[in-house]
Amino acid sequence: MKAFNLLFCILFIFSAALQYNDPDPYIWVPIYLYGAWLCYQAYRAKYYPKAYLAGIFIFAIYALFLYFDKTGVLNWYQEHRAENIVQSMKATKPWIEETREFGGLLILIIALAINYFAFRKNKL
Repeated sequence: MKAFNLLFCILFIFSAALQYNDPDPYIWVPIYLYGAWLCYQAYRAKYYPKAYLAGIFIFAIYALFLYFDKTGVLNWYQEHRAENIVQSMKATKPWIEETREFGGLLILIIALAINYFAFRKNKL
């Protein structure tokens, strides 16, 4: 788990740094840094179960919003036939930006859930 947490800590810090040119970095930098901080703490064998659950809950609600938003993931899939979202790093179409953001939230949720359940398993 140490390697997992170190890897995701670095990836989340890198993801936060890439948000400088995003239209809403004030939302995404803290989101990614929150995930990085929790992974760093887990790397140091310090676990905060309530912080994991809070992050998972908040990120899941935001992911649901991005999924059902009028320019969200569902719109990208149905109206734009799941257009390639990695063709350019400059997202000029809102459905591409929101689909990428949804993907980032899923990665965060999965990483936090793995840590949460690993902590619970070790505690039992």
